[in-house]
Amino acid sequence: MRQPGLAVRGGGTVQEIAQRTGGFWKPSPGSVYPTLQLLADEGLVRAMDGDGGKCLFELTEDGAAAVEQFGDTAPWDHVTAGVDPTEVSLRGAMGQFSAAVSGVSQAANARQKAKAIEIINEARRQLYAVLGEED
Repeated sequence: MRQPGLAVRGGGTVQEIAQRTGGFWKPSPGSVYPTLQLLADEGLVRAMDGDGGKCLFELTEDGAAAVEQFGDTAPWDHVTAGVDPTEVSLRGAMGQFSAAVSGVSQAANARQKAKAIEIINEARRQLYAVLGEED
């Protein structure tokens, strides 16, 4: 969104930000839409009707001027500047672990859930042990 007339679909914004930050930042739709509304209220973007009833947003002239004040560095580059790639991997692994626990919670029988609890408790102990290690 660097120039007036450049449209962005509201629904694709979350995925776009996640992709451009290498997965480091994935805002929730609950934060994106109020932000877009605030930008519209401030006259920096305007909502338009898109294909299939989708809402599109484009920069206004004031919005383009505000963007230019930040220079050529993209906002996602500001977010990811100095980020340790291991942090991104850790967050990804944590999300995958959480999804696995959720899947077990929803689909496992009592014996499988008991085994999962043992695994989770052991993983927690091992993680705390990592913090106690010296480099």
